[in-house]
Amino acid sequence: MAFIEVERVNKKYLKGKTETNVLKDVSFNLGKGEFWVVAGPSGSGKSTLLSILGSLNEPDSGKVTVDGFDLFGLNHDERALFRLNYLGFVFQNFHLLPYLTALENVLLPTIASVQKINKKEEAINLLKMLGLNGKEDKYPKELSGGEQERVAIARALIMEPEIILADEPTGNLDSKTGEEVLNIFSELNRQGKTIIMVTHNLAHLNYATHALFLKDGEVQEIKTLREVN
Repeated sequence: MAFIEVERVNKKYLKGKTETNVLKDVSFNLGKGEFWVVAGPSGSGKSTLLSILGSLNEPDSGKVTVDGFDLFGLNHDERALFRLNYLGFVFQNFHLLPYLTALENVLLPTIASVQKINKKEEAINLLKMLGLNGKEDKYPKELSGGEQERVAIARALIMEPEIILADEPTGNLDSKTGEEVLNIFSELNRQGKTIIMVTHNLAHLNYATHALFLKDGEVQEIKTLREVN
């Protein structure tokens, strides 16, 4: 059985009286430890697909199974628990809380945990691993864009998720910093993390094991780029 199975997922949005088919019969299977890039032009449905894989958005029809869990067969609380235990999210706009320090932002997911866990030491180690040693007490406005993205990656990793979902993670970064962030994802993938990254930049395929190309909400092509290490 595949680690993630997406079966005939459809999603429509209604804007005024206009109905738009954002995803049309999207199907694919993804193995554990793979690094998938979801590519395609703006408006092709990439971010909508990622939000459905992250159970932040429900499809109109179709099925998503992750590690044997029927994602949309779970109730609201079960889905929240699934996200907490399985998923780490990294967004283009970082989504850091401006009134929290870098360390506090990284520790945010632990607050939602049912078990009151102390992961302060792990959070400090993650920041160190990501080149942010000494920046623990800095606020987002005191950090560069690349540093903010690294804080966001540390926050995504703090609960030791199986899967990292990244939506245009280098979109607001210069090319050098973007490359550094992609190298971090590559290293996480080598360590066994399953990564699904949305991008419009085809150069990012160099980092992936697989590519899924979307156009107008439909799968155009699925490519295996290299074997999983």
